[in-house]
Amino acid sequence: MLADALREEIRAAFFTLTEAKDLKPRWGQRQMIAEVANALGDPDTPPFLAIEAGTGTGKTIAYIMAALPVAKTQSKKLIIATATVALQEQLIFKDLPEIKRHSGIDFTYQLAKGRSRYLCLYKLDQLIQGYAESPMLSMYPDEVELPEGEEVQRTYDAMLTAVSDDSWDGDLDAWPEALDVGVIRSITTDHSQCLGRRCPHITGCSFFRAREGLEETDIIVTNHDLVLADFRLGGGRILSEPEESYYIFDEGHQLAEKCLEHFACFSRSGRTYNNLAETQQWLDAKRELLIEYEVRPEALSALSISTDDLIQASRDTYALCWNALSGRVDDRADLRFPFGVVDEALRDASRSLRDLWRLHRQKLSPVLSLIEALVEEGDADQREIWESNLNDLQVILARAEGQIALWDSYASSDEESSTPWARWMRHYGDESSIECYASPIYARDILSEHVWERVAGAVMTSATLTALGSFDHLMQQTGLPSDTKLARVESPFEASRGRFVVPEMTTDPSEPAAHSDELIKMFPSLLERHRGTLVLFSSRRQLQELVEALEPAYESRLLVQGHMSKAEILQEHRRRIDRGDSSIIFGLASFAEGVDLPGDYCSHVIIAKLPFAAPDDPIDAAHAELLEAAGRNPFMELTVPSASLRLLQACGRLLRTETDEGVITLLDRRIITKRYGRAIMDALPRYQFEVH
Repeated sequence: MLADALREEIRAAFFTLTEAKDLKPRWGQRQMIAEVANALGDPDTPPFLAIEAGTGTGKTIAYIMAALPVAKTQSKKLIIATATVALQEQLIFKDLPEIKRHSGIDFTYQLAKGRSRYLCLYKLDQLIQGYAESPMLSMYPDEVELPEGEEVQRTYDAMLTAVSDDSWDGDLDAWPEALDVGVIRSITTDHSQCLGRRCPHITGCSFFRAREGLEETDIIVTNHDLVLADFRLGGGRILSEPEESYYIFDEGHQLAEKCLEHFACFSRSGRTYNNLAETQQWLDAKRELLIEYEVRPEALSALSISTDDLIQASRDTYALCWNALSGRVDDRADLRFPFGVVDEALRDASRSLRDLWRLHRQKLSPVLSLIEALVEEGDADQREIWESNLNDLQVILARAEGQIALWDSYASSDEESSTPWARWMRHYGDESSIECYASPIYARDILSEHVWERVAGAVMTSATLTALGSFDHLMQQTGLPSDTKLARVESPFEASRGRFVVPEMTTDPSEPAAHSDELIKMFPSLLERHRGTLVLFSSRRQLQELVEALEPAYESRLLVQGHMSKAEILQEHRRRIDRGDSSIIFGLASFAEGVDLPGDYCSHVIIAKLPFAAPDDPIDAAHAELLEAAGRNPFMELTVPSASLRLLQACGRLLRTETDEGVITLLDRRIITKRYGRAIMDALPRYQFEVH
């Protein structure tokens, strides 16, 4: 049972906050406070809670007011992890300051972001000084071209000035202008490239300065990605020790997918060839310098031979991949290996290639150790020479680690494993475009081992955790402990203020071309009824078909995902509505969640079809294959629950405040003609349903 003193502290702090802010406490918010406090603060119950909190509950205030006093009482850190920057900013700039100011609780808080969100002073210094003749190696040189020109140079100079006069702390999200992806890539680093404490700019490093207060702060606000990166490194490397921390996973329905992304492996043929060629060029360019500092010539020759061997073995291995893929005539072709087991010839080639990469890594290690020592012990002039060389060598080694992980997964694909993997390949038209992938199928095993078994306690929350009215899908996806407390808090908004309409139609999405043609005919009447309309598509192709058909008549009102950034679309949409004009957003899945358009900004949500996952998704296909082999129904166990969850998220874009009202139009009659449709409809909020 929760201690009386702790319960009274939480109650008093919440009362003080609501009185100071002149807020009316909501029943659902108080319910959530009780659930979170009991889960984390009652020593007799398991410290795990999954709680679905409907829109308008005030869940961020609720979980902070409950978890913070518990964490402080037990001398634990409170880590709040979100999936979106928008929610992090809400916590840092609104919710936490208001709680600190008005609740009577004395606490500190800090935002934690990864290296890629901060300026790297070392890279900026190199760029400004003009080291273009011998640029540093990049982990992903083919993904984006590095920018050039006077405009870019002015941006670099402005950044250096702003950092030098302390008018900017190096946080890229706080830079006053939008930054091109190439600019961001050119001035940021990652774990594999960072020189760490050896960097000459360590005292002014934006990333390390931002981390300095993490050990002492009471609350760390971060994102799912950084939490997962920390756990992959063993936990406690970036954030606080898991055993001494309580975790709140807000927007928790995204955690499983984020986890799979972090533990997946990938290799691209063209990039591999280019990287190995760069390695050979680096070795040739540095040979005399390294020999001068007592690296044995035969060691460098062995490294060159190792690189040549890798180039040839990579070509042989990718040739096998191409032979398997080239029978397909599409510009893009995918090949998934049944049950994740790679063909025997490719397994053998992968094993040889993996071993060569391991040998290469082993030969690189003494050179890395020497350069590390030269950076540590050399004078100022020598340090400057060796710092860039150390950065390059760290990149070369990180590339090797990625290759080892991928080819080891392929080589061992026929071995028994407690965690099943999906493995697949694809190409985009030629042998240099081959991509090989491997990913765990289940996040639950990884999360169980790396997260749930380590943390002091955890709360997972979101407006949409249940699928088909049950937590079963969530538990299967995330592997939360079986004794996790499960709870739901209803939205205080009256669902009947929204109408859910399924109009009369003669087609359904099983006939894509006919369905799109019918939508084109229906849209003029649908789009005339409301000033603020959000149209959500599950298919990019269908979105493009409707844009091409409707843009001539609606060009001044239409905002299309991909034509500008999401933030720019939302800003322009609000601007149009504010001046009394109409505005229509055409978006894909990213607009179905995390978009807050209250009132007239969105009084009509049009959903083109039930949001089933793409049938060619290799991880979902591998998951379905396993279920079928076990005599189970993957469509009802996997596909339908996922579609139900996505539909709930899409519908959640309509009612954002207590006074909102409007219409959701679903242009897919399968929700009433198919058996599974009834289950999906039954899981929806209690709208006014109109089926024509």
